[in-house]
Amino acid sequence: MTHTNYAYMTEAEIELENKAIAQQYKELLKISYQTLSEEDKKLIRKAFDVAVDAHKEQRRKSGEAYIFHPIAVAKIVGSEIGLGATSIAAALMHDVVEDTDITVEQIEQWFNPKVAKIVEGLTKMALLEPDPHISMQAENYRKMLLTLNDDVRVILIKIADRLHNMQTMESMVDYKQAKIASETLYIYAPLAHRLGLFNIKTQLEDLGLKYTEPTVYQDIVNRMKETTEEQQEYIKGVSDILKHSLDQEHIEYSMKGRPKSIYSIRKKMKAQNVTFDEVYDKFALRIIYKSTPHDEKFIAWKIYSIVTDHFRPSPNRLRDWISSPKSTGYEALHITVMGPKGRWVEIQIRSERMDEIAEKGYAAHYKYKQGVTEENTLDMWLNQLKEALENAETDAVDFVEDFKLSLYSKEIYVFTPKGQIKSLPKGATALDFAFCIHSEVGLHTRGTRVNGRLVPLNHVLNSGDQVEVITSENKKPSPSWLEYATTSRARNKIKNALNEDTKKIADDGKEQLQRKLKHLKVTMNEKVVNEMATYFRLKTSQELFYRVGAGVIDNTQLKEFASNRNNTLFNFFKKTIKRSPSLPVIDSGNAKADLLVFGKDKEKLDYKLATCCNPISGDNVFGFVTINDGIKVHRTDCPNAISLRSNYAYRILQAQWIDASSAMNFEATINIIGLDSAGLTSEITKIIMESNVVNIRSISLSEDAGIFKGSITVIVQNNEILKKMMANIKKIGGIEKVTRG
Repeated sequence: MTHTNYAYMTEAEIELENKAIAQQYKELLKISYQTLSEEDKKLIRKAFDVAVDAHKEQRRKSGEAYIFHPIAVAKIVGSEIGLGATSIAAALMHDVVEDTDITVEQIEQWFNPKVAKIVEGLTKMALLEPDPHISMQAENYRKMLLTLNDDVRVILIKIADRLHNMQTMESMVDYKQAKIASETLYIYAPLAHRLGLFNIKTQLEDLGLKYTEPTVYQDIVNRMKETTEEQQEYIKGVSDILKHSLDQEHIEYSMKGRPKSIYSIRKKMKAQNVTFDEVYDKFALRIIYKSTPHDEKFIAWKIYSIVTDHFRPSPNRLRDWISSPKSTGYEALHITVMGPKGRWVEIQIRSERMDEIAEKGYAAHYKYKQGVTEENTLDMWLNQLKEALENAETDAVDFVEDFKLSLYSKEIYVFTPKGQIKSLPKGATALDFAFCIHSEVGLHTRGTRVNGRLVPLNHVLNSGDQVEVITSENKKPSPSWLEYATTSRARNKIKNALNEDTKKIADDGKEQLQRKLKHLKVTMNEKVVNEMATYFRLKTSQELFYRVGAGVIDNTQLKEFASNRNNTLFNFFKKTIKRSPSLPVIDSGNAKADLLVFGKDKEKLDYKLATCCNPISGDNVFGFVTINDGIKVHRTDCPNAISLRSNYAYRILQAQWIDASSAMNFEATINIIGLDSAGLTSEITKIIMESNVVNIRSISLSEDAGIFKGSITVIVQNNEILKKMMANIKKIGGIEKVTRG
């Protein structure tokens, strides 16, 4: 954000900008999902006036007046999330306490305690984000998520704020775009998913991909544009076939084609190791019908019957979320059918009510339920997330990892002995079910029966199982239970039970550490604690406090830390990076030997290439400062990249290849699939030998019922050589796919 006195703007430009602000305000009132009363409009107008006045001297990096940002966030809150006047007013003022002299007390005085509390929660969240080069990003996520205990509207407005920031990131530098986009994919998109905000989730994922893998994103966008006309024609063909039968049954409906999100296409390409052309279900047909609550299910299955009369369904791809709605509130029938020209197409069947809930999440519920208020609905929303937030003491990274898994996991539906249905993540065990019933039931579990048969506690449940828990007052959790449980709720409860003594020692250790550091003239804060954890090679602050409390870390070691401590964390890390014979040959006197340089100053440092993604010269990469193993270099599309950038943003180093074409060779593996034919192996070998490959490390070739599979590991100097070689192999007749391992 920048400040201005409008000195460079003409009167005409100022007048034009003021008109645009007024127009945005009118749109906000017009597009609000809820019907606004006169009192609501007065509340929103007052909040708008406060925000305009508070931000009048501020502008965004793009140059536009800052007030456009809170108005945009309020529009998302009001239309896409579907919240009411209280939330819209808070969204308009979400930055005023952080950025101006206005206080929370003044907002409470001018408005009401609810608006003030939401603005205070948003301000706290903003202030909890210190310098990303110092503080652990995961700790910020943890604190952010814990604000849910105050008011879920805080997190909903924060999601809207993040969406608008993602929509307007063009003016930021590349590395900041990548960091913010990684955070978005790591936590905000899963949060939106868990809250049933599917439109927002999709936008966050697509924008996240745009800035983490810009080339891949743009390639998919271009390919989708090329096939838009063909897809529309295909959807029209399917629609025309169904239309006559639906009309005959006097069903009121609308039909529309919906392309799959760019992110979901990319995800499928990676998961199945296929190209864009090999992703067959790139679009779906949605049928939305009018219905009374009484007839909803009947009409849904009637439409299903009509669809399957015309097209053969895939028996494995029926998803009935009408009989058993998702825990996010999502209801629909999804069927995949064999359409014209032998192509699979997904058809989604929803009532108008189901469609609104799918778009708006729980905010749409109370529109259809008498006696249910927005406050009740927000409580329902909050209950979706509370389980994972019950243990505030856990390590921040573990907390966020557990929480993220619980947000995105697929669901199974199991029954209690009395026939009640319970939803659990796919892969949940009998012990997870016990904790799902109640914490006390879980903690005193002696055994479990599934479908009447005694099973071990780590037995993995399937949808439709009926589960009975056998308890005993004398039974207590053992450490092995952590291996049996998969849900964050169960694991947190078990950890709490096991760690009561550990926690007491850690609490004592924290107090001791504060006193000892004070004596050494070091102020204990988050930055110092993170540095100490790195220095003593510990994963968490809790481990640090425990070791001090238990006397494992003594006064002598603390004195050594204090004397070695440097003000700059980057330099602190550099001192801990040990030179090792296993590292690449780095000779500061020889520019050719330094293949990578790091940071803004392009420093030459020792590094290792990460084995999880095997980067080679020319790949887009970044450096990650590990605690025990120096700098590890990862590709930006590495499976671990999003997690590393989100949890450890302060350890990420910009990395850049320099011209050292003959200084180092890289190992790369390519996988080949195709139809087997005589001479195929020699053709592939010939291309490799002609491709400036330094060496062939290993070849594994096999044939199975006419299908050829090959895995070849080669030594190359850069990715240009590798790409050219792969392209030439792909040209061989019968070769179906060539991918990098």
